[in-house]
Amino acid sequence: MCSFVINLPTNTREPNTTHHNIFQLKIFFFLVSSLFYSFVMTGFFSLSQAIERTYKSGFKRSGLRPVTIDLKDGTVVNFWVSKTQPESKPKPNLLLIHGLGATAIWQWYDVARRLSRHFNLYIPDLVFFGGSSTTRPERSDIFQAQTLMRALEAQSVKKFSLVGLSYGGFVGYRMAAMYADAVEKVVICCAAVCVEEKDMKAGVFKVSDLDEASKILVPESVKKLRELMGYIFYKPALARLVPSCLLHDFIEHALTRDNMEEKRELIKAIPKDRIISEIPKLTQPTLIIWGEHDQVFPLEMGKRLEKHLGDNGRLVIIKRTGHIFNFERPKTFLKHLKSFLLETNPLQIPISNGSV
Repeated sequence: MCSFVINLPTNTREPNTTHHNIFQLKIFFFLVSSLFYSFVMTGFFSLSQAIERTYKSGFKRSGLRPVTIDLKDGTVVNFWVSKTQPESKPKPNLLLIHGLGATAIWQWYDVARRLSRHFNLYIPDLVFFGGSSTTRPERSDIFQAQTLMRALEAQSVKKFSLVGLSYGGFVGYRMAAMYADAVEKVVICCAAVCVEEKDMKAGVFKVSDLDEASKILVPESVKKLRELMGYIFYKPALARLVPSCLLHDFIEHALTRDNMEEKRELIKAIPKDRIISEIPKLTQPTLIIWGEHDQVFPLEMGKRLEKHLGDNGRLVIIKRTGHIFNFERPKTFLKHLKSFLLETNPLQIPISNGSV
């Protein structure tokens, strides 16, 4: 449901194990923390702000530009969108929907840079994230889906495929169900769309109390952020390595303290009165991607969704990853996105129950 990831903009190879990552992180965090511990704590420097500036520059170099859509009902949605080149060959439209955590630019940086040559990208900040906001009282995934669709229509987008990451998967699924004529292909990443209200009390999840879960998923203290990191990583040793000053900086400048209660209300609205029999079945080709050791939404939820969709759904399991497999195995994640989204007959790819 959440993204705590600092994707340093490099072109390094994806490691086969986590040991090399941990060794590099130890060196990195030792140097970083010793260099500007005092700067962060005194407010003179923010690593998160510096990284975000780098991400924005990278987006612009990839042909993306920021756009603000005012829906004239108290709702405003910020996007990063591909610049159109009238003389170039038309490209298909792709909507990337982020999960809880930092804004879209943090969660889609690597993916967007590598997909921008293949697609016209539309990358929104969901309502209550970044500069997107509303004065309306709705907190459901249906409201988020309606809002994104109206914002896309305001940009004359008629057909598109979508990728929804964690909470963004709930929103993307709703969009695909509600606007089947507009949505062509669907990718749902680690989003427990087939969760039922009774699952919260049945011990399906690590944290069964919804109020406590919302405080972990939307952390406002270093302690809660460390707890969250323990759930989202396959190898949570990273949580013990990051200096507290950097986590504090990430909360203040990347997660931010804006709209914390509203974000928690989004979480609490998900399982309310939810039963599988009332969840619509998508008609579009749908790829489901899950981390083998996801502790936020267990793998059983991915299998449940594949069964619910029948012939229209295929599940890929990425081994040795947790909830944030997009960070832990980025090249594997990207490979599956490209093969599915660019393939003319996507469900003919032999990936059902596939493990990689």
